[in-house]
Amino acid sequence: MRYFLFPALFFICILFHTSHLSAAGSGIPSSNKSQDAYRRIAPKMIREMKKIDAKLGDPVFIRIFKKEKKLEIWLRQGLTYTFFKSYSICHHSGDLGPKIKEGDKQSPEGFYSVGASQLNPNSDYHLSFNLGFPNEYDRSRKRTGSLLMIHGRCSSVGCFAMADFRMDEIYAIVESAIISGQHQVPVHIFPFRMTTSNMAAHSSSKWRSFWENLKEGYDYFEGHRSPPLVTVQDKRYQFITFRPLLFGGNLPDSAPKYRYVKLKKKREQEKLAEERLAKRQRARQRMAEIKKAQKEKKPVYIAKATPTESSAPAPLLQGD
Repeated sequence: MRYFLFPALFFICILFHTSHLSAAGSGIPSSNKSQDAYRRIAPKMIREMKKIDAKLGDPVFIRIFKKEKKLEIWLRQGLTYTFFKSYSICHHSGDLGPKIKEGDKQSPEGFYSVGASQLNPNSDYHLSFNLGFPNEYDRSRKRTGSLLMIHGRCSSVGCFAMADFRMDEIYAIVESAIISGQHQVPVHIFPFRMTTSNMAAHSSSKWRSFWENLKEGYDYFEGHRSPPLVTVQDKRYQFITFRPLLFGGNLPDSAPKYRYVKLKKKREQEKLAEERLAKRQRARQRMAEIKKAQKEKKPVYIAKATPTESSAPAPLLQGD
């Protein structure tokens, strides 16, 4: 059995190598550099993927966590994705939070995808692929920037830079999936692992609302091990999660953009609960001021204000 394995692996490598040689003819960019990288890493990737009953060319899903400096590769098996490998990010610039404008040196956060036209086997940064920033969400908020990549060379301004030997593997995995028929490789970029404790630790951030929106997509994958289809409505990410479309590939261009009603209702309920809590807290504060004034036999002034104008404070005397 041991002696049979090596010829089998060699045969599989030959098949994949042949498909890579024909990639340029199918509109998928290729170069001597990308083909050399593939030849170097393919046997190792095939052996490692075999351990999880996967193969080079299976559909891919990528997650990036900026704070942890990790890039994860997941491979689809049937209806769900299985974790394959985690890579250390050599460098990314900026702070936690999204990219806003050209030149701010921020790496992006959000939901992106990579197709054949975004592969760059002739990159000055070893090998690279474009993340597709700005996406529809970014454009709806007038965010600007261009040429944001995952690439090699371990040096970056606004991109995610990997060591070259790691980029060889990542590029080959993404390229093989696209050659095998995956039209778009989803890339979800988060500021950190969006656990309850991490969200609480960053609750005072000005990006809290944005991150709560990202967490909806994060939570869905954590619960179902399959990324939701992502759309944009009202300058927010919306997630299509009903099963008939979940594993059926891309939506047609004319498909309506559905709201994820359950999450929208949950957000409204949370907002209403916060407003009620704030109202009760204001009422308790007023009662405390009244009791203090009664005890000290002094008038207390309570200002009433509206969002658009302020009214003059009225004295509240003992017995009123």
